[in-house]
Amino acid sequence: MSKRKGLGRGLDALFSDVPSAEDRLQTLPVASIRPGRYQPRQEIDEAALEDLAASIRAQGVIQPVVVREVGVSEYELIAGERRWRASQRAGLAEIPAVVKAVPDEAVLAMGLIENIQRQALNPIEEARGFRRLIEEFGLTHEAVAAAVGRSRSAVSNMLRLLSLPEPVQDLLHDGQLEMGHARALLSLPVIDQLAFARRIVEEGWSVREVERRIKGVSEGAAPTVVRPAPVHTADPDVARLAETLSEALGARVAIRAGKTGRGRLTIDYSSLEELDGLLEKLLEKSMR
Repeated sequence: MSKRKGLGRGLDALFSDVPSAEDRLQTLPVASIRPGRYQPRQEIDEAALEDLAASIRAQGVIQPVVVREVGVSEYELIAGERRWRASQRAGLAEIPAVVKAVPDEAVLAMGLIENIQRQALNPIEEARGFRRLIEEFGLTHEAVAAAVGRSRSAVSNMLRLLSLPEPVQDLLHDGQLEMGHARALLSLPVIDQLAFARRIVEEGWSVREVERRIKGVSEGAAPTVVRPAPVHTADPDVARLAETLSEALGARVAIRAGKTGRGRLTIDYSSLEELDGLLEKLLEKSMR
């Protein structure tokens, strides 16, 4: 994609070719507006949306949405998706809107800014939004930082979250992990991050507790969680079984299968506390 004029010079530069006098406040049919392609928020709280719809039924839409024209009497949302969806739910036929003429990269930046200011994005959504600005529009980390009002280091640290394994990102996205947990996990080898993240969720460890345990690992102590070991067999079925056991127990599992059908199953642990936890899990499963 070719870079548009203004890239890399911050949000003000993105709007430099469009005088603010061209902005138009209009009343538009709700049905003529479609969701934005560059909306960074992927989920909207249903209860909060219903509360907003009730408020709109009583008082109307106080703050206009922001849109851009994409066709004859067709508009795309830039900011205000919750207000637009709540207006639909409230049964409104029309909605006040500010119509802007802005390029794609400015649309994404504006959507990010609105949601960041409203604290409506989780860390993964925010990081993915930053990545889109970089990959789709060629912005530098400095330009993204200027566009969204963050420091360059803050943007870089958010982007590092996307190097975590996808299941760990999902835990952070769903609120099962805090930002502090994720920052601590980044200091571990990638192969250890998922097992450690699952232990955080299972044990309810605080950020401080996680930092303490990871510090112990970095100083040479035995890791609190261990990675699955290679399975000493060429049988893919046995290999899958070992992997399943390792995932279920959160511990290193090795299976040595003999030619006669006999073999050895080994489960590693790094402390008596972890051994107790493994025994509890095994007993729970045996009682089912």
